Amino acid sequence: MHVVPSPRPSAGGTEGLRRANTGAVLRALRELGPSTRSELAAYTGLAKATIGAIVADLEAAGAVAERGSRPGVRGRPGRPVALRGRRFVSLGLELNVDYVSAVVLDLAGEVVSSTSRSGGTSTDLGDLARSALADHVGSGSVLVGTTLAVPALVRADNRTVAWAPNLRVEWDDLAGALDSVVPDRQGEVAISNDANCAAYAEAHHGAARGTSHALYVTGTVGIGAGIVQDGELVRGGAGFAGEVGHMAVGDSRALCGCGRRGCWEASIGLHAMLAAVGMPELDTPLRSAEAVAERAATDPSVRAGLERVGRDVGLGIAVLSTVLDPQVVVMGGYFAALGDLVLEPARRTLDELLVSEAQVRPELRTSTLGIEAAALGAAEQSFGPVLQGEVDLPA
Repeated sequence: MHVVPSPRPSAGGTEGLRRANTGAVLRALRELGPSTRSELAAYTGLAKATIGAIVADLEAAGAVAERGSRPGVRGRPGRPVALRGRRFVSLGLELNVDYVSAVVLDLAGEVVSSTSRSGGTSTDLGDLARSALADHVGSGSVLVGTTLAVPALVRADNRTVAWAPNLRVEWDDLAGALDSVVPDRQGEVAISNDANCAAYAEAHHGAARGTSHALYVTGTVGIGAGIVQDGELVRGGAGFAGEVGHMAVGDSRALCGCGRRGCWEASIGLHAMLAAVGMPELDTPLRSAEAVAERAATDPSVRAGLERVGRDVGLGIAVLSTVLDPQVVVMGGYFAALGDLVLEPARRTLDELLVSEAQVRPELRTSTLGIEAAALGAAEQSFGPVLQGEVDLPA
């Protein structure tokens, strides 16, 4: 059985150790589901007395509840405890170029609600956030935190947007605008890169679950990537890792939204894909791609355009694979609706360009989480400080 090493005392002293132990129990219940105290002790490596005290505290807080009983050691019944999901929830939001999304997630990792709307303004985002909060926070539910996913470079403070060339909003104070939406500062309010959020969601809920090293590539107007190692994000020195859309591996003549030519994004982003197949943009990237996939079934010119896009996808992935050596590459956004129409030429290009047969060809998969992947990952990240034992659940 997998054993989580017992946390050691840190600068936080006794309180820090208690929070760390509590986080270990919450993570175990997320992983195992309903578990007896003995099972939790075996999984976490904590003493049974410590488990008993933590479970009692979590019961008092309304975070866990007993679920019947089942035979234990030597026939004595064990009383499983399980997370009470809806008592504590988090809000994940995404503000993108042409749509906004909101996901409410509970402590057990279950999606309470998931919504997307067309639009890309701060007003659209605020309206959707207020609606989600009104419907799902209060009347017995407590908000743990809120995270906003944006197609932007976000500094390591998880508050400061450093660069967002595709957004149509004033992005220099998005954190302040978000604070005004969340009532009474319930929980931490954070901002994160959309590709990082979607990668985190795929690692914990989707196509990259159970994979030790994965790369997620967005498929919207902008192109970004999230890197996940053993379930945690790799963010680099300043928090900017994964800004792959502006690698100079695209058509050298293609103008990018950043103002330069030759960016990968300018060859494989949503607008580039639609230009390649000669079709209009619809209200969301997913709907646009679904229409393209439907036309491709009967139109050879559309299939040919997607073949060209697929080759450019494979070119960029070959570069990233040489540097990062991912086991799995998850293609999100519009790529999920197009599937093998783009991924098959990408796989062929990948085979042609990787220089050595010794290099493992990463498995290319499509996202299983849909357009709300980034909002889901944002909601999951809001639970991070609690699950890692850095903070307590709110009273």
